[in-house]
Amino acid sequence: MRIVEGAGAWSLAAGAANDWAEQLRTPDLSVGTYCIPVGGTDDQSPHTEDEIYVVTAGRATIVTPTGTAAVEPGTVVFVPAGEEHRFVDVTEDLALLVVFGPAYGSRKDVHPEE
Repeated sequence: MRIVEGAGAWSLAAGAANDWAEQLRTPDLSVGTYCIPVGGTDDQSPHTEDEIYVVTAGRATIVTPTGTAAVEPGTVVFVPAGEEHRFVDVTEDLALLVVFGPAYGSRKDVHPEE
């Protein structure tokens, strides 16, 4: 057992546009926190791993090719590997607990669209 310290807690380096910090990594999954300040731009690219976001603070909208939804604390979003997605209209500092399966970046040679 392990307590994952800091996972999902708002944290942003001074002057940063957004911030990603990984708090736990195993071969099968990774857990981290992604933060975007009010008015910030989410510049991430699609990932080769499945992803779950749990909104722990803030408000925004997530946009994907399959739909658009408002998110707020308690919202849980699943994004399959390879799907374009972006958080927009960040109206309150957004903190997201992020779970990747398998671990983030571990499937660099996988092409989900195939």
